[in-house]
Amino acid sequence: MDKITIYTDGACSGNPGPGGWAAILMYKEHKKEISGHAKDSTNNIMEITAVIEGLKALKRPCEVEVYSDSSYVVNAFKNDWIENWKSNGWRTANKNPVKNQELWEELYELIKVHKVEFIKVKGHGDNEYNNRCDELARMEIEKK
Repeated sequence: MDKITIYTDGACSGNPGPGGWAAILMYKEHKKEISGHAKDSTNNIMEITAVIEGLKALKRPCEVEVYSDSSYVVNAFKNDWIENWKSNGWRTANKNPVKNQELWEELYELIKVHKVEFIKVKGHGDNEYNNRCDELARMEIEKK
């Protein structure tokens, strides 16, 4: 199984407001940058979208390390929030509907195709790929 590294980031100008997402996919010496935008979004929606789009770009099942500065995204998997939400009918521990359910469901289906590990990185730190994703996401906001 191919080993892929994906760095992701999402950004918003205002929350909600115009948003951008970006992902960098790395396989051996190859690197591919992808990004996109939304007219009216939130930071969390853009963070989830970046991971979804990164995984959708893979052509076959892979072993994937996803690096994100979003605690929301990383903790959903590391702390089994997503499994709990799913088993509770997409409700939080407080019985409230899970925000962004459609995106979480799409992401959940995508991670079943791959062997995915989520890794938290510090936002706006010294990680060149996280910083590049942030730059790409912010450039997408400017397009709107």
